Amino acid sequence: MKGRDVTVSLSKGQKVSLSKAGGGTLTQVRMGLGWDAVRKKSLFGSRKQTIDLDASCLLFDASGQLADQVWFRQLKSRDGAVQHTGDNLTGDGDGDDESIKVDLSRLPVHITTLVFTVNSFTGQDFSQIENAFCRLIDETNGQEVARYALTGSGNHTAQIMAKVARDGQGWSMTAIGAPTSGRTFHDLLPAMAAHL
Repeated sequence: MKGRDVTVSLSKGQKVSLSKAGGGTLTQVRMGLGWDAVRKKSLFGSRKQTIDLDASCLLFDASGQLADQVWFRQLKSRDGAVQHTGDNLTGDGDGDDESIKVDLSRLPVHITTLVFTVNSFTGQDFSQIENAFCRLIDETNGQEVARYALTGSGNHTAQIMAKVARDGQGWSMTAIGAPTSGRTFHDLLPAMAAHL
């Protein structure tokens, strides 16, 4: 982040460089995903429901081919540079409900783009979710670099959140926020093509 020590709040389509103020680029980052379930109202008041959102990271090469994936059924990339910290089945708690750590310096040179997605494995749509966000954290100091609010509740069950791509000698993050539907990242692959 050139000359900045504060979080950049991204809007859909906005891009931010991951260059550090003193030169160089971020190497250790974490994509955090957080959400809350909308409380269900009934004759007897409101009750809490559970929503199982799943964060995934898809690794693409320069030709747009899927080279690897990290999700709740494969918690680490083959090269070990990307690691999912575990599946949260409810969205309970404050802060990040799921996180994916990335060592950008360890990614093979043929990997040019990481796409981060979120989907509702249990099929609830985004009208049942509130306070959803994704954020990029510099893992070397814990500082939040960029945050994107996953707004736009609706009947979609998934969203292509953001991408981190090679940008010259460093990396940049772009907020995508494209609503789509599917239970796993496999269902989202056709919609991702437009964002590579």
